[in-house]
Parts: sequence; structure tokens; C-alpha cells
Amino acid sequence: MGRHVRVANLEVWTEQVGAGPDVLLVGGAGDTVESWQFQLDGLADRYRLTALDNRGTGRTAMPDGPVTVAVMADDAAGVLDALGVGAAHVAGFSGGSIVAQELAVRRPDLVRSLVLQSTWALPDVYLRSWLRFVQWLVAVAPSERAFLEGFFLDIYTARAHEDGTVAAFVEEMLAFPHKQTAEDLQRYLDAFLDDGTPDRPARIAVPALVLAGGVDSTARPVLGRAVAEAIPGAQFEAWPTECHQPFQEVPGRWNTRVDAFWQQVEAGATPRPREAPDRPAEPAGRG
Repeated sequence: MGRHVRVANLEVWTEQVGAGPDVLLVGGAGDTVESWQFQLDGLADRYRLTALDNRGTGRTAMPDGPVTVAVMADDAAGVLDALGVGAAHVAGFSGGSIVAQELAVRRPDLVRSLVLQSTWALPDVYLRSWLRFVQWLVAVAPSERAFLEGFFLDIYTARAHEDGTVAAFVEEMLAFPHKQTAEDLQRYLDAFLDDGTPDRPARIAVPALVLAGGVDSTARPVLGRAVAEAIPGAQFEAWPTECHQPFQEVPGRWNTRVDAFWQQVEAGATPRPREAPDRPAEPAGRG
């Protein structure tokens, strides 16, 4: 069961499951702890996993004041401190991966390793244009359903649209009682548009695994590769048939790969950079 955790003046919604080495899961735009359900279900036999709703998302309110990457990293650090978690393996996707990077720089005592899915160092012209597109799309879409269907074109593979997985995601989100407002999503995205820390990856001093989707038109592999090249010793893998969120579309593969990385770190081994061949997709679905 989830619960709110007090972090400074904010009540942050968290969910913690499992037993073992600690893992912190940090989601992206509009995504709540439910976005990590395949990981909360599939890895709890090996790890104690903590997920959170970022400020302005789900059951965590959006307080007054600026929303920045640093502020969200402090929120994540505050959750770990409040729960009495020491250093954790930290995984983040999309905007959550940037928060994870910042957390590793601001509070290295709390981060044992990083898994960065669909990440970047600084949004380039293309990604900035896409972030602004989402900001106005959420404001002008004729309905919530229309926004989700349009937004998900860039988030999930064509196969997930064709096999009904995306349609199921849309229905789940329409039924979700703790919806993010258009204004809160826009403020969240502003944090990344305003972010100006291109040297952040080079300041990271923990083992890192950087994953990218080969058909992701937003956080493209070239951006993830640049992050991996800047982090000393980081591993980089581009999965050619995957998009922005393979941890939902191919969760078995994603969990297996991330578990292997964490086990290397736990064993004190130094994960070695490598490129991995793609594999056939498994059935999609978020559960």
C-alpha cells in the first residue's frame, strides 16, 4: 500500500514493496507510481523498491514556486531520507532520468548506481520543440482521450498501438482518479526546457546503465549515447525495435537487463561498457 511521506513542506506519495537492496524509481511527465507496476511486481522478490509521484503528479500536490530539476531531485532525496533508506540503485525514465542524474550529483551518498532510460544531457533543438509541442497539445486537444492518443504516438511503438496495448493504457488513464492538470504538466516540462546543466553527466561518479529506444523520436539514441560517453565507465544500449518506455512494453527483458546490472554492482564488479544486439519483442502491456 502506498502512503504520503513528508518532505519539507510537501506530502509526496510513495509506494514501497519487496525486500533486498534498495531501488528508487523516478517517473517522467505525468507518470505516477503505477507506471512502474511491472517493476514493482517483477523485481520485489529481489529488491526493496520505492516509487514516488513527482510534485504535481498523481497524489502529490504541485506547490507554489518554481519547478526545477534540482527541486525534484531534492524531493527524491527527501523521500529516501524520510524512509530511512541509505544508498539506493536509482532508475529514472525520460524527465525522471534527468532528476536521477541530478540526484546523483547533489546527493552522491544516496545513489549506488543509475539506470537512465530515454535520457539526455541537455535537450537539443528537436527535443525542445517536442517538449513545447506537448505543452500546447495538452492545452488545445479537444478531449483528454485525444491528448493521450496523440501524445502516445511518440511514446509507444507502432506494434503497441496495433495490438491494443496503447488503447488499454488510454482507458486506464482515463479511469485514474488522480489526474494531472494541464497546467501542472506544462510547469513540469518547463523544468527541462529551462534546465541548463550540460555538464551534469560528467559529474556523475557511480556505475550507470543508459538505455535508449531505437525508434524513440524524442529522447533519441544519439542523446543517450552522449550521456553514457560523459559518465565514466557507463554502459550504453540502444534497443532498435523499442521506443520511449520499453520497461512497460517489454518488461521482462527490461527487468532482466537491469537486474543483471544491479547484481554486478552489488557484487562489487565494474560493469563494462558494451553494445547489445536487439531481440524479438515480447508481448506488450502495462498490467
